[in-house]
Amino acid sequence: MPALPSSLLEPIFVQFAALCPEQPGFDPGHPLGCHRRRIANRVVFELIIAALVHGSGYERVATDQCSDRTIRRRLHLWAQAGLGERLHELALDAYDRMIGLDLADLSADGAITKAPCGGDRAGRSPVDRGKGGMKRSTGVDGYGIPLGITSATANRHDSPLLRDTFEQCSRQLRHHWPQQVTAHLDRGYDSQRTRDLLNEIGFDAQIARKGVPAPIQIGKRWVVERTNSWLNGFGKIRRCTDRDSQVIDFYLYLAAAVVTIRQLIQRARTLYRWDTRPTTRRLK
Repeated sequence: MPALPSSLLEPIFVQFAALCPEQPGFDPGHPLGCHRRRIANRVVFELIIAALVHGSGYERVATDQCSDRTIRRRLHLWAQAGLGERLHELALDAYDRMIGLDLADLSADGAITKAPCGGDRAGRSPVDRGKGGMKRSTGVDGYGIPLGITSATANRHDSPLLRDTFEQCSRQLRHHWPQQVTAHLDRGYDSQRTRDLLNEIGFDAQIARKGVPAPIQIGKRWVVERTNSWLNGFGKIRRCTDRDSQVIDFYLYLAAAVVTIRQLIQRARTLYRWDTRPTTRRLK
């Protein structure tokens, strides 16, 4: 059973193949020309998607066609090239063209997940008895489409990560922000430091106040909580076992691209017609 439905996997890989063209099966510069045939990018990409969705180790998702060492080697090459960020950028551009990003209202929030193997993004988790954990700060638009992600150790506070999160959102977008943007944040950002940052970048602030129950002042920031639950649905994000920060960011943006394309297909299903259009909300 595939990790992702074909209606979702195919458009993602088409964009990925445009970013990373297939290389020849045999290296023409090899002196003997008798080395092993290069594994196709499609085979490795599907195994990486399986590792992302299920959170399995590379030894478990490896097959007779592709070893775990090949998966790791290709993963590091793609992560160093920044293909995860570029794939997510293409997904955002396609979503903006067909549906339109709601940039007038932004939300940001942090989420802590497990990082039991240590590494560049592992720190003492304040919500898991001091065990290794990773924090990601995600910025989303008014509907909950992920615009930018910043990863850090679990013991970092949300407020200092807000600048990097909005800067990452700006890098992923190909156009400028609207004239009026409102940032919806929870009580963890209720500080003068956050307000000074929002005034500096020209965003209006709607921040929940400390000491007031959340349901009374929920505002429009619930969409980022939903996006965090979408991202936590990926096993590799929920329990990060990689140690390299570039690989971790690759997985984060690959998951964000999957979430963006899924929402694009589901929302475009009732607006457009194409040959492989899903007839139900459940993608196949």
